[in-house]
Amino acid sequence: MSDVLDGRPVSEQSTAELVQRASEQVSRLVRDEIALAKAELAEKGKHAGIGVGLFGTSGVLALYGVGAAIATLIIVFAIFLPLWLSALIWTVALFLIAGVLALIGKNQVTKAVPPEPLAAIESVKADVDEVKAAVKGART
Repeated sequence: MSDVLDGRPVSEQSTAELVQRASEQVSRLVRDEIALAKAELAEKGKHAGIGVGLFGTSGVLALYGVGAAIATLIIVFAIFLPLWLSALIWTVALFLIAGVLALIGKNQVTKAVPPEPLAAIESVKADVDEVKAAVKGART
């Protein structure tokens, strides 16, 4: 930090002027950090929205494909078994698979963390550390 503010040495400025300048700088710093957090979250939100849309579309297409595959498997099993038994076997198998996948999915969701503006958080921490160091240095 410079020892000269507004063309005058800091030692010649009043405490009120210095407090006012510090208040303005803190306000500007907070506004800038909030703007950084907003920009970071907006970018993450944009990518998340596109990803969710594509994921949903692929899910619908995969659902149609799975339905066709299941119908094929039922028909193949119907060659050796009665049609109703073939359909029942695959119905039970699908419900078992769905249950296992649901449990795995639940486990993954519980491990998820809320999205955070990591760059903004790190920047605020660095700002706080710098202010602490400046205040500590001013005391000595």
